[in-house]
Amino acid sequence: MNKAASWSEEEVSLWLTDQGLQEFSEPLRNYDGPALLNLTTDDFKRSPLSRVTSDSGHLLLEKIETLKIEHHIDVHKNGQADGHMVLNHNGNAGSAGKAHRNGVVNGFHKELVQIPIPEPASPRFPPEWGKTAVALVYALCCFVLTTVIISVVHERVPPKEASPPLPDKFFDFFDRVEWAFTICEINGMILMVLWIIQLSLLKHKSIVGRRFFFIVGTLYLYRCITMYITTLPVPGMHFKCSPKLYGDWESQMRRVMKMIAGGGLTITGSHNMCGDYLYSGHTVMLTLTCLFMKEYSPRRFWWYHWGCWALSAIGLFCILLAHDHYTIDVVVAYFITTRLFWWYHTMANQQVRLFVLAQHTCHNFHSELCVNLFYFNLLHLHLF
Repeated sequence: MNKAASWSEEEVSLWLTDQGLQEFSEPLRNYDGPALLNLTTDDFKRSPLSRVTSDSGHLLLEKIETLKIEHHIDVHKNGQADGHMVLNHNGNAGSAGKAHRNGVVNGFHKELVQIPIPEPASPRFPPEWGKTAVALVYALCCFVLTTVIISVVHERVPPKEASPPLPDKFFDFFDRVEWAFTICEINGMILMVLWIIQLSLLKHKSIVGRRFFFIVGTLYLYRCITMYITTLPVPGMHFKCSPKLYGDWESQMRRVMKMIAGGGLTITGSHNMCGDYLYSGHTVMLTLTCLFMKEYSPRRFWWYHWGCWALSAIGLFCILLAHDHYTIDVVVAYFITTRLFWWYHTMANQQVRLFVLAQHTCHNFHSELCVNLFYFNLLHLHLF
């Protein structure tokens, strides 16, 4: 606290400026600290102070009274009145005091406080629709490739008269039901419609969507490989396969386009080719839609989950009941679909852990598995 009684004329002028009373600087230019403290109401009735203010100097006198009280307190507290000046923020001498009505605190000008307003933080899970579009294109390409491979494999299926259906234990216990495959495809369409509706209601639909497209595309890509390398004979004598075209690529492309237009479903009349058995595409869609519907819906919707599982299980049973796939087709499809779904989501939820695992703990007979996990995780990190 500066001692007003020891102020010089310059310090009085600075104090008046600090208090927002610059109009008194000229009339009081010859006043030092003691003279300032001795001002009274009568001084403001005489020139030149009477010409400066219309309130008889009440505001200035109130501030002087404050200085007198502070001076009195400092004298009794310190036993002396050897005041000093404190530099304000601009490097100039200024008065020190308690908070004043005009916003000056302890002799320092109140600086304009600038509070930076942070920019809206980017969402924790950015939508990245571009990646979703890439995943969709990937899934569509795999689907088209599947139809092309089916057309190719159809030409290699041996005639059922020369190569009868392979023995199947399920077929030994259950006779064929003609309408069963229709029930399977109806259940699949119901699940697909429900999944599309659910996906449209999700908050992070772009992320979930590209996960679905990537997994379904990868499953159909695997299916292309298994169908091509191993061509099984028809699973039942009831099959009526389209005639072979023997290298007529134009006609084969027409078949491919017809199958794509019909969604690869028998119920639409677009699928009349044979050979796409190992493994079952219908099982893939029934299982995958059910897994996604359960994973991305509230746990309290137990009735919804059980309904989806019931539709899926009935569909799988009807595939076998119709004798349109071998049991091994359904078993392999279910196994690959569930494993890929769980592996993918495990890596999606533990990216850092698996990245470190692949880099630092790959050795001995586990090395190939770790390398595969490493590259698959890189694909997930950079694309999905």
